[in-house]
Amino acid sequence: MSQTNNFRLNDPKVINGWAFFDWANSAFALVITAAIFPGYFVAVTDERVSVFGLEMSNSSLYAYAISGSYFLIAIFSPLLSGIADYGGRRKFFLKFFTVLGSAACLSLYFFKGMDQLAVGTAGFMLSMIGFAGGLVFYNAFLPVIVTEDQYDRVSARGFSFGYIGSVILLVFNLTMIIFYETFGFPDKGAATRFAFLTVGLWWIGFALIPFSRLPSDEKQKATPDLLMRGAQELRKVWRAVKHQKNTKNFLFSFFCYSAGVQTVLFLAATFAEKELHFGTAELIGVVLILQLVAIVGAVSFARLSEWKGNKLALLTMLIIWVAICLVGYFVQAKWQFYAIAAAVGLVMGGIQSLSRSTYSKLIPEETKDPTSYFSFYDVLEKTAIIIGTFSFGFVEQLTGSMRISLLVMGSFFIAGLLILLSVRIRRGEGVRG
Repeated sequence: MSQTNNFRLNDPKVINGWAFFDWANSAFALVITAAIFPGYFVAVTDERVSVFGLEMSNSSLYAYAISGSYFLIAIFSPLLSGIADYGGRRKFFLKFFTVLGSAACLSLYFFKGMDQLAVGTAGFMLSMIGFAGGLVFYNAFLPVIVTEDQYDRVSARGFSFGYIGSVILLVFNLTMIIFYETFGFPDKGAATRFAFLTVGLWWIGFALIPFSRLPSDEKQKATPDLLMRGAQELRKVWRAVKHQKNTKNFLFSFFCYSAGVQTVLFLAATFAEKELHFGTAELIGVVLILQLVAIVGAVSFARLSEWKGNKLALLTMLIIWVAICLVGYFVQAKWQFYAIAAAVGLVMGGIQSLSRSTYSKLIPEETKDPTSYFSFYDVLEKTAIIIGTFSFGFVEQLTGSMRISLLVMGSFFIAGLLILLSVRIRRGEGVRG
């Protein structure tokens, strides 16, 4: 890939600058989507809400907001991927989506209750779109700034920066909310809304580092061919995958269990707040447990995979996910939910990392452009999130029970497990991609 302005590959300053984008935007993923906003949304809105004449529970509306965000993301993802890969406007769109997401996150400060329901819902959805849209162009910078032999190491550095930065901000916000009087806030609600401000400012503030260090755009004229390039690549991958039984079956399995994984991660906090009456501080404690146990889980299942193979490791994790959904249906006490959270953490990171590495083993060796295969994989995951979160909200709307929605998530895991049994995965090979 051509470089601009005599740009030097593998420059440590640029690599660290790139990794700081993960430090910047991971705060949104952890603090807003996982720890604070879900419980806050349910707490400050009425049990039943009316949207465009349709009555639903507030937690169903929250699930639909996630579905709607990812529906828009999935539609535009092929277009954005085409621009990122062939249009030479990575930095422009990285800035655009970062500003969109952080500004929308800042707007959540004004969401105090039912009178600002539209502000809270729209702000959350736009910030989700900004986050996911920015990731497309953030990932597209990797082959621009480093050589292929450095991909894994640099990618891991970005993940590490994101984990450390997001946990630092989460702990600060936890302290601020618990000791709100010490920080000068009149109540926990005001401290929580200020936490939304800190995420937006953290996001845009630290993003200035990669903005200043990443290479400038190669401006190219947008053409209809360019705009459709991403969609064409996805169609090409599907035509190939249809004739590859193992790859196709794995993708069907991945689609099913991803619908469950991502939905549980997105909606665990609303379940805890609504069904078990967790407070904000307790919810943040749950998320910290998830994060810490996830490290142990990722390492443990990576070793199980090396010892017994990817398939057994994935099947083991899916059995645990099914158990989580079944036990979650019956949970009544807070300590039981903490135990479930630890179990989720155990399989959360492992199933995502092993799914990606397993898929890379199933990509045909003669493939010249594995990037297109991973673009297809990413769009499939986004579509699974739409199906999973919409199903969760719709079932709750029909039955009035989040617990039954959780059982439906269990059925997604069972379907993924059964399909995975038919997949043969090569062993003893390096992971490509």
